[in-house]
Amino acid sequence: MDKNKEASGANSTNISSRLDEFRRRIDAFDEEIVRLLNNRAACANEIGEVKDSVGMETYQPSREEDVLAHVRDVNAGPLANDAITRVFEQIIDESRRLERLTSEKVRAESSGE
Repeated sequence: MDKNKEASGANSTNISSRLDEFRRRIDAFDEEIVRLLNNRAACANEIGEVKDSVGMETYQPSREEDVLAHVRDVNAGPLANDAITRVFEQIIDESRRLERLTSEKVRAESSGE
């Protein structure tokens, strides 16, 4: 019985170590995702400035469909295309919001507000 408890304790330690390693990996992935999202947002912000300078609308549904089609095409799983679509719809929504905020800020600055 003592051997079973020792084996169980060792197994629990092993499982805990494995879980900790997976969690560290996920934390590193999350940090990379945040960095990439902020780089993407900065690029979208610059696009918003260019659009604003020529009077283009922020919302361009055909471009958004192209982005969604592209990320579905490059998706190798294990996330389903529907999941990838939902994630990128949120990313696009936040990018569009940032573009609008930047556009509003540029207009306010140019009008002297």
